[in-house]
Amino acid sequence: MGLRVVNLTLAALLALVLGTLLLGKSGLPYVISLQSQLNDQQAANSAARTRNQRVLAEVNDLKEGLEMVEEKARSELGMIRPDEILVQVTRPK
Repeated sequence: MGLRVVNLTLAALLALVLGTLLLGKSGLPYVISLQSQLNDQQAANSAARTRNQRVLAEVNDLKEGLEMVEEKARSELGMIRPDEILVQVTRPK
């Protein structure tokens, strides 16, 4: 009889510890939440890495030659060369 009580007590304590590990403050739901946050952060890091590579390529182009500067001046500022004529074509309504 005494051994049976000890076994039941140990089984209850084991169930309690297992329940706490799985469902407690730092249990399975918390780990799943952290995994989700990690996946979101990795996606954001990947997007930032791609954006940084694009900016780095643009900076290298600006350092190496004037073609990129000229392209930016034409597209963003609407600049033309002194010997060029700007012709704008509008579509009839």
